[in-house]
Amino acid sequence: MSNFNLSIDALLQRLQSRSKLHAGYPYNLAFDYQHILPLLQYTLNNLGDAYVEGNYGINAKDFEREVISFFAGLYHLEKDDTWGYVTSCGTEGNLYGILLGRELYPDGILYGSADCHYSIVKAARMFRIPFVEVKSQIHGEIDYSSLRQALAKNRNQPAIINVNVGTTITGAVDDISKVVDILAELNISQFHIHVDGALGGMLVPYMEGATPLDFSQYPIGSIAVSGHKFIGSPVPCGVVLARKQKVQSFDIEYLGSTDTTITGSRNGLTPVILWDAIQQRKNLFKAEVLHCRKLAEYFQNKIAELGHFALLNPFSTTVVFERPEKSIEKRWQLACYGNIAHIVVMQNHHESILKQLLQELDLMSTIAA
Repeated sequence: MSNFNLSIDALLQRLQSRSKLHAGYPYNLAFDYQHILPLLQYTLNNLGDAYVEGNYGINAKDFEREVISFFAGLYHLEKDDTWGYVTSCGTEGNLYGILLGRELYPDGILYGSADCHYSIVKAARMFRIPFVEVKSQIHGEIDYSSLRQALAKNRNQPAIINVNVGTTITGAVDDISKVVDILAELNISQFHIHVDGALGGMLVPYMEGATPLDFSQYPIGSIAVSGHKFIGSPVPCGVVLARKQKVQSFDIEYLGSTDTTITGSRNGLTPVILWDAIQQRKNLFKAEVLHCRKLAEYFQNKIAELGHFALLNPFSTTVVFERPEKSIEKRWQLACYGNIAHIVVMQNHHESILKQLLQELDLMSTIAA
């Protein structure tokens, strides 16, 4: 039954209000794409493979290929071995990366830490892949001794390994170099490494001291990154990148293209959004990362100064603290898990907003202005 009380104006007012106090989810709300609004009059559909133009001409595949090229450069994937596409979200990128591993190794076992994103377990169920949950360290990074034990137990079967670059709850980063060393130590030659870099995939490349996400240095098979997180977008989106030599495709005569993606029909507007952001800000990304990190350190320090629990992992902008009362949870849209909550400092945050949150957490009374 229709709800005649709904209106676009009321929705706009609600969205404006809720966007002012948002801290718990890793979305950059500081963007402006109004100049591309004229594109909304067209049915932009990037049907099929981004590298095959196909018969449907109302698309933006050329923009999509440029976006993929930027990420390939960021992660040092050679041009001749680059394949990817713009996804609907990080979860789709994870589904594709895990599916690619299963296609390469049908009898493979999927390994993921206790802190991996729920989409990894979802992928195991969807694609009927045996899943082994590996212990995490207390701060969220994978426990490498537990990973070694799990791999050693099944060393005669191929391994599909999910590496977290920014866990959902604590923002922890798994060290891919240690994972590769374990595989070499156990003499496991059949493996596929998928990197879930939903948020951290855009942070780590710009931070000193982090193990690089480098296809030329490590045998990475695929990587998924969200577009609506660090880059920012009014529409959820992401990017998945893989080695072209590993990708399997099937010709689809109806499309005049090949079937290489999860969804088939794909949003043709999101590649333009990401392309536009990259063109405007690619030389500013490092400064944005460092600014967000600095503010995250400020927030963590202010809580810790009062003797309260506060965690900020290296190479992250996620600050974990004690779960507050429900009203603050809802007002600030905090992401909570058990007895902890977190905020993810993004470009739309600034010191005054963080101070306001601290005040409402009743932590600012003894902090000098």
